[in-house]
Amino acid sequence: MTDFEAIDALLARAKQETPLPPVEERRPLREALNVSRAQLAQALGVAASTVGGWESGRDPSGEVREKYAYFLNGARTKLDTAATADTEPAAEPAEESAEADEPTDLDDVDELADPQPCVLCGQPAHHQVEGFPQHLDPADCGPAPTAPATEPTDGRSEARRPAAADRPVRQAGRGVKVVPVGRRMQSADTPDLITSAVTAVLTEHAGDAEAATAALVKRAIPDAMQLLDHTRRGGRYDVVAHPWLPDVLRKQTARGADQVWEGRPKWTRPELPAGVHEVTALDVNGSYLSALKTHLPLGQLEHSTGDHHDRRRAGIHLITPPTWDHDQVLPTPIGNRDEAGPLWVTEPTLRLLQRLSGPKYALCEPPVIHESWTSGATEGLLEKFRITLKDARDKAIADGDDVTLEYVKAMYSKFVSTMGESNYNRELYRTDWMHLIRSQAFANLWWKAHRAYEEGLMVVRAMGTDELHVIGEWRAVFTEGRGLTEMEPKDIYMVGTTTEEKT
Repeated sequence: MTDFEAIDALLARAKQETPLPPVEERRPLREALNVSRAQLAQALGVAASTVGGWESGRDPSGEVREKYAYFLNGARTKLDTAATADTEPAAEPAEESAEADEPTDLDDVDELADPQPCVLCGQPAHHQVEGFPQHLDPADCGPAPTAPATEPTDGRSEARRPAAADRPVRQAGRGVKVVPVGRRMQSADTPDLITSAVTAVLTEHAGDAEAATAALVKRAIPDAMQLLDHTRRGGRYDVVAHPWLPDVLRKQTARGADQVWEGRPKWTRPELPAGVHEVTALDVNGSYLSALKTHLPLGQLEHSTGDHHDRRRAGIHLITPPTWDHDQVLPTPIGNRDEAGPLWVTEPTLRLLQRLSGPKYALCEPPVIHESWTSGATEGLLEKFRITLKDARDKAIADGDDVTLEYVKAMYSKFVSTMGESNYNRELYRTDWMHLIRSQAFANLWWKAHRAYEEGLMVVRAMGTDELHVIGEWRAVFTEGRGLTEMEPKDIYMVGTTTEEKT
């Protein structure tokens, strides 16, 4: 074969890659059809984070590129067809009764006398859902408010579109179809993604538990995000997944940290009574999993000043903490801090201090709030996600299934640790959530220490999220076991000296 024949053969075999729409069109095309990244990823046989990469500028290749192009071109055709149909003259509608314009099945919706910022987009909304201002029609949600010049330009979008609803109703006084919020998805609607993933990976590794566990842990982040998408379907609120964040929530240096203080305890009782004591080191089970139940802001954080706290909102607060006079027997609620003066704390830390300053406990003075970054919040935002992981964890423990147990642990721990400024999770960028969930875990440990103290145990040490050392009959206070509400003894050791040893 001559050189020219070889070139002709190469040209004959060569195949031009399927063209893709521009990057800036890919995500809008998907979202316009209310298709989540997880749904598209499952259809294409890739991870949700891979789809996120394509929407941020990377291009797929090979067969998956053709599939992705097929979806995008099909989405564009479907939307163009719908747009054409909308522009055609509509038939004259029949006269409707006055009742036809009234909303139905919106028991939790109230009309606002004065418009307030929507918790999802920040634009004026005329209704509120369970006390939170919100647009009833997803189409009414405008772009998020213009951020300061320090806003990052990484191409992350401000919000996901709210999910479609079961039944449309008419909004009062308007001729548009709207989606009633508050649709709840039943447990049977969520496939058992955890069991199916474990089964598939075990089969792929011919039953090798160690290899399967390693593979499952490696894919824990995209799998957790897929599970979150499934558990959020039908939820009352959508969330802003990539909001603009204030500077206080940004790292001060490339390897440094931001300015938020999480209240991590690192406390050891300074003195013990004379004598030798048996100390039990207790382990708090699934501390981060329990901490997913906390007040999380829904939308972009908004700034406010003054010593005022709205319990329907959550975020971070610049406070002057109260003096703590009980360090001899209980850890300080804000953790060990060397510097005095105001500091930025999270919602769980603030609420802990406020509760301890109340008449029931009266352990300290109230904290003084100077300024806050908050948004409308709910405590149940991740509740179905948490319950799904909890149930899988409980079942794995009951069945002695260590593969599933390690997989579930990786899902919730990595979910929390990568939602901040991390390259490992591009689906969710909520540094504020990360701080709040961690702080809730620390606050939960503090309350366990307080319970032990109130029940007559001697608290010796409190560390991190899950380490509590006590002296006394701890089983009379805590239930022993591996459940989320139970405690496990990890070590027993002796402290102190006898009189003979001292002399």
